[in-house]
Amino acid sequence: MNQVSINIQEHLVQAMKVPASEVQKRLKRELAVRLYEKGLLPFGKARELAEMPRWAFHDLLGEEGIQRCYDMEELEDDLKTLEELK
Repeated sequence: MNQVSINIQEHLVQAMKVPASEVQKRLKRELAVRLYEKGLLPFGKARELAEMPRWAFHDLLGEEGIQRCYDMEELEDDLKTLEELK
């Protein structure tokens, strides 16, 4: 499995108005939101990147003023979940 690492200079990390203990978590969420907003990552994968439950990520998108796009992939996932619940 491939992984991507991003090196951010320490002075830039320190300039963020985020507690040091929350920087990585916050950056993942910001990246997930922006990639979803631009259509580069579907909802489920963006939520996974953000490491958030489905409804929490949905709420985060709302807080950011980003409308959800319900696509075929999500419909298929929802139908699969419904079948599994039967």
